Amino acid sequence: MSEGIRVAVLGATGAVGKELIQLLEERAFPISHLKLLASARSAGETVSFRGESLTVEQVSAEAFRDVDLVLASAGGSASKAWAQTIVESGAVLVDNSSAFRMAENVPLVVPEINPQAAAQHQGILANPNCTTILMGLAVFPLHQYRPIQRLLVATYQSASGAGAKAMEEVKAQARAILNDETPPTEAFPYPLAFNVFPHNSPLNEQGYCQEEMKMVKETRKIFASPELRISATCVRVPVLRAHSEAINLEFAEPFPVGKAKEILSQSPGLTLQEDWENNYFPMPNETTGKDDVFVGRIRQDISHPCGLELWLSGDQIRKGAALNAVQIAELLVKDNLLTPTTQSSAVSV
Repeated sequence: MSEGIRVAVLGATGAVGKELIQLLEERAFPISHLKLLASARSAGETVSFRGESLTVEQVSAEAFRDVDLVLASAGGSASKAWAQTIVESGAVLVDNSSAFRMAENVPLVVPEINPQAAAQHQGILANPNCTTILMGLAVFPLHQYRPIQRLLVATYQSASGAGAKAMEEVKAQARAILNDETPPTEAFPYPLAFNVFPHNSPLNEQGYCQEEMKMVKETRKIFASPELRISATCVRVPVLRAHSEAINLEFAEPFPVGKAKEILSQSPGLTLQEDWENNYFPMPNETTGKDDVFVGRIRQDISHPCGLELWLSGDQIRKGAALNAVQIAELLVKDNLLTPTTQSSAVSV
């Protein structure tokens, strides 16, 4: 590692952090020095990167000196705690938490949808919620062709959305249930193995959970459509990795199914997967580890002449988190946007 960008990964030992490191290597991101940061609990662990063994350091103010770019996936509290230090050190923060997504002066970026927003950053860019990214990739190309009037979505979210420990918990729950034992419940409030339940984030006074409102508010911001009518129902399902979504779109006039398939088959970041004869459509066990979001089962809504139905599945650790963050970083490098324009106001959220 010689010429290139000085990068720090905050939250390097988590599920998304590990994926970030892997993607930086896979995509040959131009790195001159890579610094791996985590809490004191994880400091001292070693991680392989480009044939070298790197030691994870405990995060500190000094750790951000001589760093150009910080990719953070350590949770909202950590991002809020270190954002000002990062920006004041002269680095740009690409944050995977929800800490700054809705801040007016922080771009919320999906490179296939709104790359132009990245140029407005003031030291911080936010990575959208995983379900928002997956949905946005499939919906925005259609929205560009014919503006959406109303969007309804139901999500089928895997355990990995709650981290590596949640994935292990589901495995342990399955073993326990099959042995007629009481399943452990630490990562989730209820057993997820052989079960489904509404997303376990806090509910607002209208009965919508935090995860559902993220999809509503973030999509409006990314699409630059503040009045877009959206309603979401988010559900945890006993899948280890990769989220799926059932989406219903309403337009002002009919949207030909053939045209929708043509548009989606040509859109970046998407793979159209349909085999109607064999009832074969996107599935999480096949989209796990893939960069693209897989979309299919595109059909006319029989209840509304201007309605369109579609189904998708995508790896939310990859495109829904780590890959999107790395793509934002690649965009910053390509467009020479790694110098914060205004350091002070970037963290006034």
